[in-house]
Amino acid sequence: MAIKLYGRDPLKMFENVFNDTVSPFVSSMVAHSFKVDVSEDEMAIYIDADMPGMKKEDVKISMDDDVMTICAERTHEEEEKKKDYHRIERTYGSMSRSFSVGDNVDVDKIEASYDNGVLHIVVPKKEPVEKKSKDISIK
Repeated sequence: MAIKLYGRDPLKMFENVFNDTVSPFVSSMVAHSFKVDVSEDEMAIYIDADMPGMKKEDVKISMDDDVMTICAERTHEEEEKKKDYHRIERTYGSMSRSFSVGDNVDVDKIEASYDNGVLHIVVPKKEPVEKKSKDISIK
């Protein structure tokens, strides 16, 4: 049985709050994230992150062991001066996504580029280090 609040399903109450009429800037600030496409072939892992309105200087990429993290900070200031009032609005937000890329990637050859609000990252693979296996007898 679903819980209903004043004849409404509470899980669906906010379903259409952030729809197409809300600007991408506002909806991305609320979501605190960005959309990412990840694909892979034998040669590399490809990551494309949609970051509309971001500047290249506001995006940082880091690797820690086998985890790649993409961080971005966005600030926006809007000022309006009229005869009888002066309004300034500022928004700020940071967002990040992390991905486990595995231990068979060549960290020294990772390439990233930024074009028209899309961050493109190519993570080349390398031959996996052969792990030695050994049967151990039980005494």
